[in-house]
Amino acid sequence: MKNDFGIFDIQNSSDFERKALEIFQFQACNNPVYKRFIELLGVSVHKVKSIANIPFLPIEFFKTYQVVSAPPPFDVLFKSSGTSGMNRSKHFVKSLYLYEQSFLRTFRYFYGDVKNLTILALLPSYLEQGQSSLVYMVNKLIEKTGQQNSGFYLHNYDDLATKLQKLDAQGEKILLIGVSYALLDLTEKYRFRLKNTIVMETGGMKGRRKEMLREELHKHLIKAFGVPHIHSEYGMTELLTQSYSQGKGVFYSPPWQKILIRDTEDPMSYLPEGKTGGINVIDLANIYSCSFIATQDLGKITSSSGSFEILGRFDHSDVRGCNLLLFQN
Repeated sequence: MKNDFGIFDIQNSSDFERKALEIFQFQACNNPVYKRFIELLGVSVHKVKSIANIPFLPIEFFKTYQVVSAPPPFDVLFKSSGTSGMNRSKHFVKSLYLYEQSFLRTFRYFYGDVKNLTILALLPSYLEQGQSSLVYMVNKLIEKTGQQNSGFYLHNYDDLATKLQKLDAQGEKILLIGVSYALLDLTEKYRFRLKNTIVMETGGMKGRRKEMLREELHKHLIKAFGVPHIHSEYGMTELLTQSYSQGKGVFYSPPWQKILIRDTEDPMSYLPEGKTGGINVIDLANIYSCSFIATQDLGKITSSSGSFEILGRFDHSDVRGCNLLLFQN
């Protein structure tokens, strides 16, 4: 399915609002879970005239419901990572074309042509569990590089370290992308002085290590890799678009995605720049699932351009409101 509702043609905030409202109307009619959620909130769909009035579906629903705005068949089913016994989120993706267009355009928007890079990927937990949207994305980016040295590494840290040091010394432009705990594991065995490498963490210790504040993690990785900044990718199974930080934990989104910060006490109210609250994501690439998602992450908007920081996660006891369907038969 290649109908993208024109989301990749968005040029400004007016374009974004118009497309967001168009997709909201579509999903409110065609997504049974989202439609029921809106009804339980008592929201009249035809009265929603601005982004501020759109209800955001709690991300937890992807663990217990099939959140779709189109009938089967689906191109792929992605599942979130998780520790043993955890109920993994499921994202039924109607159109891999949309996902690929979104992540390829987003990567080019922030990093230019992927053909200019060699990508070394250290994502062991995602590879082991399977059905990972992150692995799918990185694999496609690796293919697009056309570089024979690009590839995945599981636990073969020695091979990775040797190749990374050799290619960097040769002046090759490298993107080393890895889950946080694996990058830490690598730096416990090796120290680097990289001059031509972008080091990008994808977040999360996945139960393998004690969680760290991003600032603390980046400080350690900067020293261990000998680089001026650590880049970050912010994405999740339930989204088809990523945000990127090129340093200091400040993230930016492409034109078809927007971050709002909700009040933790009143999830239907939004906070101004600089105030910390729950992160709501509008991902217009999620046309055939749900584009309006209330995450469990805490953050704040850092500038009028919409850049944002991620400051942590909700404890389950901190999540208030909006979980109406969890209590319905």
